[in-house]
Amino acid sequence: MTHRREFLKATTAGLFGISLLPVRNKLQLKVQRQVKPLVISTWDFGIQANAAAWAILQNGGRALDAVEAGVRVPEADPNIQTIGLGGLPDRDGHVTLDACIMDEHGNAGAVACLEHIVHAISVARKVMEKTPHVMLVGEGALQFALSQGFPKQNLLTPAAEKAWKEWLKTAHYHPVINIENQLSPAHHDSTYSSHHPGDSFNHDTIGMLAIDQQGNLSGACTTSGLAFKMHGRVGDSPIIGAGLFVDNEVGAATATGVGEANMRICGTHTVVELMRQGHHPEEACRLALERLVKKQPDYARSIQLAFLAVDKNGTIGAYALQKGFTYAVYTPDIPNRLMESKSIY
Repeated sequence: MTHRREFLKATTAGLFGISLLPVRNKLQLKVQRQVKPLVISTWDFGIQANAAAWAILQNGGRALDAVEAGVRVPEADPNIQTIGLGGLPDRDGHVTLDACIMDEHGNAGAVACLEHIVHAISVARKVMEKTPHVMLVGEGALQFALSQGFPKQNLLTPAAEKAWKEWLKTAHYHPVINIENQLSPAHHDSTYSSHHPGDSFNHDTIGMLAIDQQGNLSGACTTSGLAFKMHGRVGDSPIIGAGLFVDNEVGAATATGVGEANMRICGTHTVVELMRQGHHPEEACRLALERLVKKQPDYARSIQLAFLAVDKNGTIGAYALQKGFTYAVYTPDIPNRLMESKSIY
């Protein structure tokens, strides 16, 4: 006859999906959690990017493949003037791209100031997988991309060239907060109607984070950087620990906003470390931003910077300096919905 105590243990394990494992002569409770894949990404154009990533995740694909496929969508869209093809150039007329990618094993690859290649994120992945390095820049990055079979092409579209030439009339340099939403496909016909002809555009990034059915995390981040920037300028997007950071034991974070501000606090690494300490992803994002606010309050009030994060359990959080930061969420329970984060100001 089964002892009552053993019967209760067996019943409890059956009801709650818990297995009892002997470890060093002790009983350890291990929760058997059904892994639910998810993908999240920054700004309105994250909706289209998420759809491409979800097609991989729902079929059991790897998170790394999903984030690469996802961000390739806006990279190839000439109507999005903040990423890849069609990105607004620097003040000398060069379209230069920055990107990084990171997998569940802590492997990472990045490119910076890359010209003539649409899919900077895929070059970054090749850097991760085919070289002993983490980052390649400029001519070296282009040389490597060409050696890997990436086609060379002109990234300066007629619309971006027109905007650049208009900017040259005044060379006025004043960042516009939350310009992504005004430069998304839904708004591209009236891109410049409400701004000074020389307004410059900031925080022009798509960052994407995913968890696959195996419970593994990966992330990607890609951008054409600040419009009309100085030639050679590199922002936070390709910097591991600033634009993107993934720790498969804890969670992942990505950033969008003025890269110079983010690099000063190693923002995404800070967010992940705060999650490691037990903070909810939303709180971790807020606490990271408050470091910047404390150090440079006037500067923080004049720019946009936002973080998007997910922990190992699939809990999502986001926070921004200014109102208006949107992000897209796709899970089995939330079919590709656009959300807006809380903000400090």
